[in-house]
Amino acid sequence: MATKLANTNMAFSCRLALLLGLVSISSLLGAGDTEVLEPRELIRAAMEHWRGVTSYSEMTMIIHRSDWERSFSMQAWTEGDKLSLVRVTGPKRDAGNGTLVKEQNMWTFSPKINRILKVPSSMMNQSWMGSDFSNKDISKSTDIIDQYDHSLLKTETVDDHLLYTIESIPHEEAAVVWGREVTVIRDDFVMLRQEFWDQDDILVKEMNSTELKLMDGRVVASRLRMHKTETPDEWTEMIVDVVDFDVELGANLFTLSNLRNPRQ
Repeated sequence: MATKLANTNMAFSCRLALLLGLVSISSLLGAGDTEVLEPRELIRAAMEHWRGVTSYSEMTMIIHRSDWERSFSMQAWTEGDKLSLVRVTGPKRDAGNGTLVKEQNMWTFSPKINRILKVPSSMMNQSWMGSDFSNKDISKSTDIIDQYDHSLLKTETVDDHLLYTIESIPHEEAAVVWGREVTVIRDDFVMLRQEFWDQDDILVKEMNSTELKLMDGRVVASRLRMHKTETPDEWTEMIVDVVDFDVELGANLFTLSNLRNPRQ
């Protein structure tokens, strides 16, 4: 029972892979400067744009399957790429479930059993509650920067923006699942697409930014969809309802105590 609840709760941490806040890199690098960046630095810039210094957001996650569909509402707080707290607010039967990430450690809390469970490394490749995201997609989301070699495949202009397509191949010793990843980044550092290819060079799944919005003064991917290529009609979608950047966070926010007994 506890393991099942742990798997369920980990679904809610998908907010960590999809929206770890945003940082205004445009203040340091204008869109016109992206052509001088190396592919590795383009990926770093996109992930920093995606992650943020601190953030608060309200999200809706939808898991769609051929015979059922389920949605969750949640709140999330983040600080950099090492700290994140996600709390489910609905539906009623799931409200109060939470996930805390600190460094490479992950914990979940279920009010139904009133227990905090540490997520073991053996569960990191499992799917979240039948979604199209794995736990490793979340906790290892920045590994691509240093554990892969990057090359620019092409540059093209679409809707007055330059798009950079980057191929990332893991180092031989890297403990990663994928044989390669392909990422499309716009000149304002918005990540538009990610492809995940297996060791046999077969495209397994892809994530697309299907809607962009100006939110709290910054252009962000406000709707993202992940799906596996063998089941294109089944997908997991994340919708950003509210997001605030560079917010002040409580000193005890990212603690196991606050995970169990919310004070923010």
